[in-house]
Amino acid sequence: MATTATLQKEIWVSQLMQNFYPDSSFLGYAKDFSALVDFNAINIAETGVDPEVLINNTTYPIKVTQRIDKPIRIELDLFETENTLVRHPEIIEYSYDQLESVLMGHRNRLRARTAEKAAHAFAPQCDGDFSPVIRTSGERAGNRLRMTVEDILNLKERFDDANVPLEGRVLVLNPRHLSDLILFDVKAFKDITDVVEGQPKRFAGFSILQTTATPMYDNQTLEKLGFAEEKPEGSTFCSFAFHRDEVMKADGDVNMYAKENDPEERGTIVGFDKRFIALPVRNKGIGAIVSSIAGL
Repeated sequence: MATTATLQKEIWVSQLMQNFYPDSSFLGYAKDFSALVDFNAINIAETGVDPEVLINNTTYPIKVTQRIDKPIRIELDLFETENTLVRHPEIIEYSYDQLESVLMGHRNRLRARTAEKAAHAFAPQCDGDFSPVIRTSGERAGNRLRMTVEDILNLKERFDDANVPLEGRVLVLNPRHLSDLILFDVKAFKDITDVVEGQPKRFAGFSILQTTATPMYDNQTLEKLGFAEEKPEGSTFCSFAFHRDEVMKADGDVNMYAKENDPEERGTIVGFDKRFIALPVRNKGIGAIVSSIAGL
């Protein structure tokens, strides 16, 4: 039978993960590979080249080509929260409200950091045939050019050219780009990122969401900056897009750590860690609209 301390940790961990991916989170629209996680890693295979299709062939025997898959092992990232000191652990243990108030800070920070890492991974490294990166082209707003409807349509056409399936496209707007669209047409865009009954609204074939956790690009080269890289002058933000079948997320272990009844602190110290990874599946069907810096 579990001890009281073990039961308490199980309850806290369960509460931490409750609604970790709300309807409004873009991570809720990625393929979930959590079932493939084994010892906080995913073992999958990078598929080889697909076969060619012959039309009205007259030459036999037909060529035989062996598909060679490359095994890949993906280690899940480790996200750790700083510890929180609870001065009255006996109140926390029995009060849901007090428990939730402590958990909220840890859950919110883990949500934010995992979303930042995922958004960075989902955005293309640079412009490519199957991973378009385009610039905003609207009127000047301070030192940048606003996003326009034409920019979204441009991204749509690039997805069309890459044969990205129509169903399952998602566009995640930076809030400043959302403001640009609202200024363009308040009636059409004021509630475009609302999620109603678990379903986001659609525009130009994209389900529309928003996040502040969009990655940064170099304005000159349109190269994505590193996740932990210092953002130099000339770096700029983006909105990003993906097809739901072309991005993945996976959850691993979640742990709570506690030092109960610490005599020096006169309380209990708690902290959490969580294993998580989010990546594009094939570096296809992903895109970005980078906010152009005016005059550069």
